[in-house]
Amino acid sequence: MHSGYYAAFTGLLARTDALDVLANNLANLSTTGYKAQHEFYRCLVAASGNRTLSPLNRAINNFGVLGGATVDLRPGTLERTGNPFDVAMEGSGFLCVQTQAGVRYTRNGNLHAGTDGRLLTANGDTVLGEQGPIEVSGEPVDISTDGTISVRGAVLARLRVVDFAPGTQLMPEGNAYYSAPAGADQPAADPRVRQGNLESSNLNPVVGAVSLIALQRHAGLLEKALEVLHSDFNRAVVEDVPRVS
Repeated sequence: MHSGYYAAFTGLLARTDALDVLANNLANLSTTGYKAQHEFYRCLVAASGNRTLSPLNRAINNFGVLGGATVDLRPGTLERTGNPFDVAMEGSGFLCVQTQAGVRYTRNGNLHAGTDGRLLTANGDTVLGEQGPIEVSGEPVDISTDGTISVRGAVLARLRVVDFAPGTQLMPEGNAYYSAPAGADQPAADPRVRQGNLESSNLNPVVGAVSLIALQRHAGLLEKALEVLHSDFNRAVVEDVPRVS
């Protein structure tokens, strides 16, 4: 089969997957602490066995496919809420949360106190301190820049804020949680917690919209190419095969 058909097909498949990634980003524009994902591509060589291909052959038979998506860890904009339970990380750092699946990490600091006094996330999961789950009783609640929580001057706990070494692969779970390899988290060297603030998504809506239009156009062109190539194959079957027979 013509290599152009494979190239157009793999290109369309990659763009379709990339559209899913971008659509998820745009759907979470208003999600607190959301980190955008960016697709990356890898090369698939359409060669059989260990056959050596010439440079021209490689150029013709190398097809781009979606390799996956990486998490953009750049911080979003801090927005003032005035809610004493809201916290945002200025710079790097993640809050630790105990979920049914284990410890997870988040930048969504939309917190609240549960009926039993435990500090919870918007999803109802327990926020962890350096000594374990945090219980808050009384008011007013004060959260200092290093994550220390106190009520009327009495220290209750300190938020467990962690960071990750560059290159650590964080895996998104839902819209605001991330998992990391075991032992990858380390205490943040300089946590900067901002009480009464929340962090917005770090996706630029204009850039996201432009990228969406570009991907849709690429996909449309590749779909058209597939239609043309498919028509050529059909014509070859109808016109050439009877002649050979």
